[in-house]
Amino acid sequence: MTVRRSGTTVPPSSRRRPGRPLHVAGGSLLSLLPLLLMASLLSTSSPAAAREVPPRGSAHMGIGIAAHEGRWRAGGPPPATRAAQTEGVDVSSHQGAVNWASLWTSGVRWAYVKATEGTYYKNPYHASQYNGSYAVGMIRGAYHFATPDTASGTAQADYFIDNGGGWSADGRTLPGALDMEWNPYGAACYGKSTSAMVSWIRDFLNRYRARTGRHPVIYTSTTWWAQCTGDHAGFGATSPLWIARYNTTPGPLPAGWAVHTMWQYTSKGPIVGDHNKFNGDYDRVAALASG
Repeated sequence: MTVRRSGTTVPPSSRRRPGRPLHVAGGSLLSLLPLLLMASLLSTSSPAAAREVPPRGSAHMGIGIAAHEGRWRAGGPPPATRAAQTEGVDVSSHQGAVNWASLWTSGVRWAYVKATEGTYYKNPYHASQYNGSYAVGMIRGAYHFATPDTASGTAQADYFIDNGGGWSADGRTLPGALDMEWNPYGAACYGKSTSAMVSWIRDFLNRYRARTGRHPVIYTSTTWWAQCTGDHAGFGATSPLWIARYNTTPGPLPAGWAVHTMWQYTSKGPIVGDHNKFNGDYDRVAALASG
């Protein structure tokens, strides 16, 4: 006898008796459940599953901060304080052609432009962005996105300086900035121990100082600094701090710095996204540029 359902003929031998486990090739489905559960947990807990790894060269200031610490803050400025602060922005190839005139009109007076990453990437918009900000009257500088897992600190400092990251004593060029943050391409601390990371940073700073005569700015977050340098306190006496925190205040600072020089407070500001506050009036920005 055959069983008919919805026009389909099913032989009796193919019918599953109630209470018997469904069999698949190699065993029952129930026996495979632990393996399926394990695969599901591994796939959802891996970094690759949590986020898509961007292509090399596409990193920008704050890319790791947003991924690890959040980008919840909306575009308005922080609450007004009595302390003098000067508005600034940072840009990379993601912004392309920037409307510098509109930024100037809105009150922006300084800017940093990504020049390089590792020893393999140069921002194709660097010249137009760097010169465009200067043309409207801004004080500007260049920054390097560090990838300590790809080349030494010395080699990356040379690459940065040779490709737009130098300094000139014209009163309108800020010292180069070293972007040290969560790795968007892999392990948070680039596979380095805290002591190895401190050595890498020191090599970069020393090389930049030797070639330009200036101590570079260090851009970082307090949480990254604690995790990846072990709260090293040895750079605050010479390198200005650019703190990244998308909140209403800069919050606690990394070890070694009593005050911050710059603060990236949002990635959702007007026109270009990343907006910053210089801790002082315009004269202090000019003083940093003059050395």
